[in-house]
Amino acid sequence: MAFEFITHALHQQKSASLLRTRVISNGAINFSANDYLGLATHPELIAAWQRGAAEYGVGSGGSFLVTGYTHAHAALEDKLADITGHESSLLFNSGYSANQALIKALLDQNDLLVQDKLNHASLIEAGVYSPATMKRFKHNDSDHLAQTLSRYRDNYTNSLVVTEGVFSMDGDQPNLVDIHQQCKAHDSWLLVDDAHGFGIVSQGQSLKKHNLSANDIALYMATFGKAAGVSGAFVSASKDVIDYLINFSKPYIYSTAMPAAMAVCIDKALTIMAKETWRVEHLNQLIAYFKQQCFLQNITLMPSDTAIQPLIIGDADKAMKISRYLASKGLLVKAIRPPTVPRGTSRLRITLSASHSMKDIDLLLARLKDALDTNRGGTA
Repeated sequence: MAFEFITHALHQQKSASLLRTRVISNGAINFSANDYLGLATHPELIAAWQRGAAEYGVGSGGSFLVTGYTHAHAALEDKLADITGHESSLLFNSGYSANQALIKALLDQNDLLVQDKLNHASLIEAGVYSPATMKRFKHNDSDHLAQTLSRYRDNYTNSLVVTEGVFSMDGDQPNLVDIHQQCKAHDSWLLVDDAHGFGIVSQGQSLKKHNLSANDIALYMATFGKAAGVSGAFVSASKDVIDYLINFSKPYIYSTAMPAAMAVCIDKALTIMAKETWRVEHLNQLIAYFKQQCFLQNITLMPSDTAIQPLIIGDADKAMKISRYLASKGLLVKAIRPPTVPRGTSRLRITLSASHSMKDIDLLLARLKDALDTNRGGTA
């Protein structure tokens, strides 16, 4: 039969406890979402969406270059440029699409692409399909980055270094100052994917934490599906880079535009993020409390000061059992397994949100301790 390989592949996934299935959200306390500031259900965002839909409709009807570009999109792009300090910004439907657009459009066979070993799949895949030569440096290791650039940079016309502001599976952060200095020393562009840092770190973006400006970061990408609580993504860069993407990026040119109603909603989210600073403060309090209590209860987390608090379990089947146990107690804590993370590092990717209370954290801690005690041999 022509599709026997599908049955075989699915059987292998199931046997290794790696089969992925979708679970319909059922009202459990969610410790797996990226809605870090709890804005997804904010009444003002819902009203903004409704207002945008009333004015523009619910769809865009075409690509940005045909019929899909409105005053709402233009206003949002201007606002994002002001926030990041870059000359211009460009909207995309997803961070995956934005990363693909950047790498595929900006690099050719005469160029060098250097990526952090743990960069997101959208970045790595874009590099694989790019005509550029791709090298990878050890995770958050600026010395290895320096060695890589010293060895290869002079053989190529252009060079692009890519890292993330906050890594989505480990929750850790690079030293962007060191990476920027290496890029400057080796005449390389720097792209920061700040999907999980935008709106969270220093109540702005990861660049601010490191006292870096738009002049230090040639290319900045972030998404609206995390802290902003909506969907979509953007790229900020110089006007020439943005104009180049508009003219030569296939993911941008040939995709239906983000609905204007969503742009109106995102604009409101950015306003709320700037105004309701208590959300970041509360989130940071929850993070500190959760880490402290885990330490006191001998639950060993990965080193992270962000909303992403991974707990390594190791075995994929054990991680799934713990996740299912927590679900039975009304807590949604998803198990992350290979190939998303390296083999042997299956984990509970615990994410905290400003929508959580201290009571929610205490309940998670209690149930988590029960689960780990029941499944001995894990991290606790």
